[in-house]
Amino acid sequence: MDLYTILIILLIIFLLFLSAFFSGSETALTAVSKPRMHQLEKKNNTKAKIVNFLRSQKEKLIGTLLLGNNLVNTLATALATSFFITFLGDSEKGVLYSTLTMTLLILIFGEVLPKTIAINKADKLALLIAPIIKILVRIFSPITLIIQFLINCFLKIIGFKISNELRATEEELRGAIDLHGKSERTSREKHMLQSILDLDDVKVGEIMTHRKNLEVIYIDQSKKKNIKKILSSQFTRLPLYDKNSDKILGILNVKDVLKYLNKKDVDLEMIDLKLLAKKPWFVPETTSLFDQLQEFKKNQKHLAFVVDEYGTLMGIVTLEDIIEEIVGDIEDEHDTKIQGIKKRKDGSFYLNGNLTIRDVNRELDWKLPDENASTVAGLIFYEIKTIPEPGQIFSFYGFRFEILKAKKNHIDLVKIIPINV
Repeated sequence: MDLYTILIILLIIFLLFLSAFFSGSETALTAVSKPRMHQLEKKNNTKAKIVNFLRSQKEKLIGTLLLGNNLVNTLATALATSFFITFLGDSEKGVLYSTLTMTLLILIFGEVLPKTIAINKADKLALLIAPIIKILVRIFSPITLIIQFLINCFLKIIGFKISNELRATEEELRGAIDLHGKSERTSREKHMLQSILDLDDVKVGEIMTHRKNLEVIYIDQSKKKNIKKILSSQFTRLPLYDKNSDKILGILNVKDVLKYLNKKDVDLEMIDLKLLAKKPWFVPETTSLFDQLQEFKKNQKHLAFVVDEYGTLMGIVTLEDIIEEIVGDIEDEHDTKIQGIKKRKDGSFYLNGNLTIRDVNRELDWKLPDENASTVAGLIFYEIKTIPEPGQIFSFYGFRFEILKAKKNHIDLVKIIPINV
């Protein structure tokens, strides 16, 4: 074997190494963990900063890597063809053997092997090769810009639009959260993260405390009775209500009442609750939890009255209600656990019809849909499209629903049996 042949073989091996380098680099830089690189860049990691820069220049990056890969593969194949023609003395056989050999070598050592390594060690390889690739991107930049211009012209002709917005969609985030671990702790974390994403979809009307369940202070009652009720209440803020005009006058803060009572020579009959009450704040029932949370922060308030499209009072929503939608129920010394859920020995559950689906899902780790109804009763009405009678049984979403108590158009109590949860 002469020197020329040895040099050709060594050059082909070197070109195959370059092919592996370009293929592995492409896989590593596209499969690299974006959150991890972001965190490393925040810690002043120079290589991570280069990786993020290259990923932000995706067209140039991909163009450079593909250009380099195709150049070395073409050159390696040309050299191999020349070698086999010279070695065999037959051009047809030389082309055939060269094609078969180089296809196999490029496939194994130039594509599959480096890509397999790169996809399993994407972060480490990306940090290692980033400085070299950055130099190559600059060198090949004039060529890749021309190629990209021609591609854009062609895409414009066929009517294909390129989006420069490279961001994770909400579906991708939800998918990533759903793939999170399945332990009890990670299950709670999943619920919290999913609840944050749901803030823009859930309306205040779905989580508010209904007006019939409100604890209010009536302005027309005796002042001594009202003071006693305020001081014994489990709430720090209470609506002040005029029963005669059916009007909310304001919000009483227990702290303001206590400050007034701490004054010397206080005559309870002289206290004016209207003056102590803060101006009421009304919000539409269609306001999203995300928007309402921002408004609470902006206005430094903790309670708002929820009204329908006609201005009729529906209930109240508090800052704590929204926080509980994210972290789950916050129980203090005055709170009680979610009422209306009773587990039976046979594995079935008794649920009040007015329970919200979100509370049920969070409490029992179910996945009942809440897109078309916010309560258990509402979900049943939506599915059956009629008013049920006690004793009727329905099955949907992997559960069996038995109506236990119902009056007119209200479902008070339901027996639910999971079928295939």
